[in-house]
Amino acid sequence: MIIGIDGNEANVATRVGIGEYAFQLLTEFKRLSLGSNSGLIGKERAFFKILLKESKLADLPIENETWRYDVFGPRPFWTQIALPLHLRLMKKAPDIFFSPSHYAPRFSKIPTAISIMDLSYHYFPQLFRKKDLYQLTHWTSYSAKKASVIFTISEASKKDIIRLYGVDEDRVVVTYPGVKPFTSLTPQVYPIHMLQSKYGISGPYFLFVGTLQPRKNIVRLIEAFSSLPLESNGEKLLLVIVGKRGWLYEEILEAPEKYGVEKRVRFLESVTDDELPVLYRNSIAYVLPSLYEGFGLPVLEAMQHECPVITSNVSSLPEAGGDAALYVDPENVSDIARKMKSLLESKTLRQELIAKGKKQVARFSWEKTAKKTLQALSEVVQKKGTTS
Repeated sequence: MIIGIDGNEANVATRVGIGEYAFQLLTEFKRLSLGSNSGLIGKERAFFKILLKESKLADLPIENETWRYDVFGPRPFWTQIALPLHLRLMKKAPDIFFSPSHYAPRFSKIPTAISIMDLSYHYFPQLFRKKDLYQLTHWTSYSAKKASVIFTISEASKKDIIRLYGVDEDRVVVTYPGVKPFTSLTPQVYPIHMLQSKYGISGPYFLFVGTLQPRKNIVRLIEAFSSLPLESNGEKLLLVIVGKRGWLYEEILEAPEKYGVEKRVRFLESVTDDELPVLYRNSIAYVLPSLYEGFGLPVLEAMQHECPVITSNVSSLPEAGGDAALYVDPENVSDIARKMKSLLESKTLRQELIAKGKKQVARFSWEKTAKKTLQALSEVVQKKGTTS
């Protein structure tokens, strides 16, 4: 069985969201292919062909006899023009083609699988740029109708896909994501005082990690923070916001001054893999008051590093957080502030959430995600074989 994969989402230097999802799947696919079953899926030997529009980065899995890269162009409209043409001209076409994104290649007769992380563009179209919204709306609609199987990362998203695109329930497979395996230095080796000198972080702080975009609801988070005490235990209370600028972020950057906390909010556009666990472990809590999430991996990432979590009670976030998080109405600033204040004042509550978080994180792994994904791909190929 030959599995073709669009590897472009994984082939980027900075991976968040779908990029991290694609990278971890490729890494696990390769690892599983080298295991005791020697590349077998069920009773079939699997060969992987990873298709790219640019040269592969060094940290992607290395080639061997069952794992090959194919780089070709042109890059503009690669998914819609270059990819389907290349698939048609391949001497040995894949038995199935998997795109770890919303978009399937057009005009291809090869069975296709796609991944839809979330459908926030349906619920909050005003939060997207017109160009991005058009592509998400039209290309996803076409791809969902064409796909033999659609992967998604929560039951909440599965229900949305079935309702919005009218696809059969058995064509939508939930594969919960895993948690990024951090191999960075421990906080004991990389102490908090090193962050103080680099970023000016001293004293207690709340933490947000994620792309700066309207859906993350960061403006309301800043407003809620502005109602908290100026100090805790005699030290200045901070809000640390970690994440690159996405789109429509200007209001977010202006919010600290608007609410009078410009001296107590730190924007860190990027931090190293050594620093992020330290930021999690030393914070009062990680706060994600998002309006919508396909899953909410940072919730589990925070729990992995023994950080209490406050997050929204909407979409898939309760699936990610289980009973190990405090939940808020993301549109209610007072509710967000109230929950932040409760964790600021109660060490006992923080410790309870940390203990529950360890159990919640143990439910998720990228190995489970990869195995379930490969099984679903194999079933499509087998079904095609019995009906052809």
